[in-house]
Amino acid sequence: MAYPILRTRNLSKSFGETLAVDNLSLALRRGEILGLLGANGAGKTTAMQMMLGLIKPTSGSIEIFRLNFEQHRIHILSRINFSSTYANLPNNLTVWQNLRVFSRLYGVKRVREKAEEMMNLFDIEHLRNRISGQLSSGESTRLNLCKAFINDPELLLLDEPTASLDPDIADKVRTLINRLRKERNLSILYTSHNMRDIETICDRIIFLHNGSIIVEGSSDEIKRHFRQKSLEDVFIHIARDGKVVDPLSPEKL
Repeated sequence: MAYPILRTRNLSKSFGETLAVDNLSLALRRGEILGLLGANGAGKTTAMQMMLGLIKPTSGSIEIFRLNFEQHRIHILSRINFSSTYANLPNNLTVWQNLRVFSRLYGVKRVREKAEEMMNLFDIEHLRNRISGQLSSGESTRLNLCKAFINDPELLLLDEPTASLDPDIADKVRTLINRLRKERNLSILYTSHNMRDIETICDRIIFLHNGSIIVEGSSDEIKRHFRQKSLEDVFIHIARDGKVVDPLSPEKL
């Protein structure tokens, strides 16, 4: 088996007396989409922020491309990207200006061609001259996804990438993300509260509760384990009673 493109070991983060992430150890393989699930406050976003270098872990380590993240941060960040419903791009720039600025920040060659390609992929070319602050939430989400793919990343962190999209556009985005994953052998860490997203797109799933992994496996394995018909039923079950397994010894299916 190939060495994981992303690995965390005993990753923890405390905010005062609150332990947001508790000894998180996970591995993401090349070409895999790994779902990171949990109710609000489970630690998903905090974990992603540590992987992006936005906040420092209290303890533990992160390796990306077999490199220690803290020691090789700049090199690693040039090869990854992210998109989050909760992170807005500069809202006083047009769509085109945003993509041009971020292309240059990531050292993208053929800036114009790349920006055009992304706008066409995510069906926002008609918005190229629109001020970003005037976009709808769904349009902003698609612009964020254009930014996330602009540098042809090897690792992509997606935080609620379809949260503001209508069902038709969400389905197109899921299909596109999966297609690009296969074409580019792209590795993706994916969070969502939309269980259709997760069941459709993720190869493996990790459930967090109170910052700890309590179960991981494929969608079908997890449904069988909890004797539930849908992943949504599993989510509700875990959110209401997270102590379904010993959190010190997470269930691996």
